[in-house]
Amino acid sequence: MQNETANFPISLILFGLAMLVFIALVVMEKLKPYRRFPDEIEKESLLTNTTTFLFNNIILTALRVTSLYFVAQQFSSHGLLSDMGNHPVKWILSFLLYDLSIYAWHVANHKYSFLWRFHKVHHSDRSINVSTGFRFHVFDLFLEILYRCVFVILVGVDAYLVMVMESIQLFFIFFHHSNLSFKNEKWLSKFIITPYLHRTHHSTLRIEHDSNYGIVLAFWDKLFDTRKELVPENIGLDIIEAENCWQLFFLAFITEDHIRKLWRMIPKGRKP
Repeated sequence: MQNETANFPISLILFGLAMLVFIALVVMEKLKPYRRFPDEIEKESLLTNTTTFLFNNIILTALRVTSLYFVAQQFSSHGLLSDMGNHPVKWILSFLLYDLSIYAWHVANHKYSFLWRFHKVHHSDRSINVSTGFRFHVFDLFLEILYRCVFVILVGVDAYLVMVMESIQLFFIFFHHSNLSFKNEKWLSKFIITPYLHRTHHSTLRIEHDSNYGIVLAFWDKLFDTRKELVPENIGLDIIEAENCWQLFFLAFITEDHIRKLWRMIPKGRKP
């Protein structure tokens, strides 16, 4: 228990470094963006995403970190990897299983309508930039916390490893949402998720954004045939939009089917 407590400040330092990376990426986007969106859309995106973060992500991020940390403290002696010694093989296996579990959760969020109603909030951004990594519905985050706690219990991951993996994932969320492009990016995307790959995931077309589910490693999309390499024409949702924090919250309770039914109820004029 003492070793776990000693490692907690280290994990907080890693989280702080991830936030510094966020700031650096924001500056790089401003200096040399990959794609220029209209000023109105960029300002709306940054303001909405930032207020959303302040509204719910700070509280739930703290809840996620603390809940995963203390669940791991209680259950690290159980689970699939609990009998393995604390050495690099366990670290690598823990990370691979963790990344795979998040890939699976991401797929489920797109495949099941109940989860999609919350996850689509993340896809409602009409631009894609590093702040899009903050754009999540409060219920989406809460459900993911429960899912990750189950993972920690089943796998038996040490608490400090959970914190390190969370920090690595946060770094990649900021990185692959950034509005940037760089030399050899396509080559690098063979191994990790880059902005080039994740940009496709935010396409307005469902056939395009149901792809590239990986968070860190590009291997899972190759293995499960969910990888697409293309440049999306438009970013966001094709039917509904949200322009502020409150609209984002209620967007989860308005589905595409609701809009289509409402549209069909409106009388049509006679065709000439």
